[in-house]
Amino acid sequence: MQTKITIVGAGAAGLFCAGLLGQKGYDVTVIDNGKKVGRKILMSGGGKCNFTNLNIEAKHYLSQNPHFCKSALKRYTQWDFIHLVNQYHIAYHEKDHGQLFCDDSAQQIVNMLVKECQKGGVSFMLQTQLNDIESDTEKFKLHTSKGLIESDKVIIATGGLSMPALGMTSVGYKIAEKFDLPVVAVKAGLVPFTLHKPLLEVLSTLSGISVPVEVSNSKICFKDNLLFTHRGLSGPAILQISSYWQTGEAIKINLLPDRQFETEFKPLLEANRNQNIKNCLAQILPKRLIEALIQLNLVSDLTVKQLTPKQQQNLYDILTQWSIVPNGTEGYRTAEVTLGGVGTDALSSKTMEAKKQPNLYFIGEVVDVSGWLGGYNFQWAWSSAFACAQAFD
Repeated sequence: MQTKITIVGAGAAGLFCAGLLGQKGYDVTVIDNGKKVGRKILMSGGGKCNFTNLNIEAKHYLSQNPHFCKSALKRYTQWDFIHLVNQYHIAYHEKDHGQLFCDDSAQQIVNMLVKECQKGGVSFMLQTQLNDIESDTEKFKLHTSKGLIESDKVIIATGGLSMPALGMTSVGYKIAEKFDLPVVAVKAGLVPFTLHKPLLEVLSTLSGISVPVEVSNSKICFKDNLLFTHRGLSGPAILQISSYWQTGEAIKINLLPDRQFETEFKPLLEANRNQNIKNCLAQILPKRLIEALIQLNLVSDLTVKQLTPKQQQNLYDILTQWSIVPNGTEGYRTAEVTLGGVGTDALSSKTMEAKKQPNLYFIGEVVDVSGWLGGYNFQWAWSSAFACAQAFD
């Protein structure tokens, strides 16, 4: 009798895994609570889908077990997915830091995945809620809003809690807990910061201004753009550091990431001795930002020639070591990924199968593997899905 496989979740990992298994000849059904497949794919990358990165390495992923992702990433690489994209003649381009985006639309990636599923005769049950799941020695029974599904194998690809407007739920974690699999505490990652009211009142006036920075905490440093918003701080540098940030912790912002004191900053001051500091710094930073720093009493409203050598150094230190303690994050509503998830110690890194529960698999974002901003999470979806599908050979 043909093996019946049910995949829960029609996102990146679920769709890719379904196509691979369907083309191997398995009877595959994908269930999802949404009206259409690939909803998060369609929203990603500003609608262009940052589908992978040229620089995929395990060090770009967060997990309680940093080695877990290595096996899957090695066996299905970014080059493998790029090859598939090329087969479908999808035009793409590279942005900063090796990020690859579709030239046209994220819909092309969804269409590609759906066609791969069609090649394998995959069935879809959309707008279908999974209410409960149980297993005996032979089969799984999935109780859904559209009736009972019996399945030999079940693959959980439900994603995380980020972007709840897309219908993301905690069902994947609940299934793990039902089968006594540990779940690492989840929280929003790749998410903007909110600020305490006094600081926000000043910085919100800068909404829309973007500056290149180096942002760091005690663990890591990212060099990219920072965007001021009416709620706080965003932009790639902030999203990256947010995944490593702990509540109450300060972050340091270097507003002059490419300027050394002796070779660039000090000569700038010397060349503009008769100007006030605001106009001098406006040559290298947005004027409104400098005005905000003056309002926060971080920068003096003096002329450059009034600064002693020590004060010049202090000014540089302030601009390169601006310390801010965020109030919090914007949470799952705007988060691009969910940190934490199904504990990797409970899964096989080779097959993604639960060690305690044969024939139950977890792939993609639901697992405690979270990538950096820039296509890393999509690559984890492709790689973990491929590892799972290979287990059925």
